[in-house]
Amino acid sequence: MDWTAQVDAYCERMSPAFWAEPVNAVTNAAFVLAALWMWGRLRDVPAGSGKTLARTLCVILALIGIGSFLFHTYATRWAGVADVAPIAIYVLLYIYAANRHYWRLRPLWAAVATLGFFPYAALTIPLFSHLPLLGVSAAYMPVPVMILAYALAFRGRLPIVARGLAIGGGLLLASLTFRSLDMPMCEAVPFGTHFMWHVLNGIMLGWMIEVLRRHLVQQADPRAQ
Repeated sequence: MDWTAQVDAYCERMSPAFWAEPVNAVTNAAFVLAALWMWGRLRDVPAGSGKTLARTLCVILALIGIGSFLFHTYATRWAGVADVAPIAIYVLLYIYAANRHYWRLRPLWAAVATLGFFPYAALTIPLFSHLPLLGVSAAYMPVPVMILAYALAFRGRLPIVARGLAIGGGLLLASLTFRSLDMPMCEAVPFGTHFMWHVLNGIMLGWMIEVLRRHLVQQADPRAQ
C-alpha cells in the first residue's frame, strides 16, 4: 500500500494543496479547545476516582483534532490513519469508563465488556450501510446507538448520567448527518458540510467527558451537584 497516496473524499478539496480544505482544517480547533476546556474542569475531580481516565480522554480528544487536521491538509493514507485511530481509541476508552464508573464493573470485567464493541460493530455496520443518508457514515453509527442504549439503561438508576448520554447521542447523530451531507450538498454549499462534523463532534466529545466528570464528582461527594 502506498501510504503517501492522496485521498480526495471531501467536497471542499479541489486540489492536492496543503490548504485545499481551509474550513475543514481550521475547524479541527474545536477538538483541541474542547479538550483544553475539559482539562481545566477536571480540577475538581478527586484523585483516584477516575480522574486519570478522564484526563486521558482529554489528551485523546486533542489528538483527534491534530490527526484530523493532518488528514484535511496532507490528505494522504497515513494521515487518514492519524485521523481515525484517536477516534477509535477515544470510543473504546469511553466505553471502558462507562463500564467501570457507570456500571461499576471491576477493571477486568469492564475491559472484557469493552471488547464486546468489536463483534457489535461488525454485526451492525453492514446494516447501517443500507441507510439512505447515514449509510455513508455506517462505520460510526454503532456509537450513537450504543450511547443511546446506555442512556436508556441508566434512566432509572443514574438519571443525570442518562440525560447527559442522551444529549451526547443526539449531538453525535446531528454531527453524523452533516458528515453524510457533505458530498450530496456540494453543489449548494461549495465548501461542504463536513466542517460541522468537526464543530459538533468536538462539542459532543467534550460533553461526554463532562458527563463523566459530573458523575465522578457526585460519586466522591453525594452532596455535590
